[in-house]
Amino acid sequence: MVCICADIVSENLLKKSVSGNIVKMSQDIVADGLNEIKNARRAGKKTVIIRRISKLLVEVLKIMKQKGAVERYKIDKSGKELDITLGKMEECKSIKPRFSVNKSEIEKYRRRYLPSRNIGTMIISTNKGLMTHEEAQKEQIGGCLLAYFY
Repeated sequence: MVCICADIVSENLLKKSVSGNIVKMSQDIVADGLNEIKNARRAGKKTVIIRRISKLLVEVLKIMKQKGAVERYKIDKSGKELDITLGKMEECKSIKPRFSVNKSEIEKYRRRYLPSRNIGTMIISTNKGLMTHEEAQKEQIGGCLLAYFY
């Protein structure tokens, strides 16, 4: 009798997922956006549309555009979608947990996340806004690690 109940429950869940009622809820919009970009690049797509956006994600994309990882991005008129054209990039990920680093620890995390000394960029949230790890080292400030790409 227990098996029958389990079958009924799983059948109801299947119906819900096919009809679209189950929605993925996540707390980290930046991590979700970077995963969508990474998956689109691996699938060979040139563009990707991200439907959950935030100001922080847009700032991360600005840095990625400056470094050539993203060719262009466009926020639609309703402000709920991002249309991104991908550039040259092998990997992009969010850093979790978001480590707080001081100016002397940036090099340690650069070695951990980036493949080589002159390849890749880490994005750091500082009290002066988002910046790359090179800019943070030049200005001698620390912050919170958000993401990296190369």
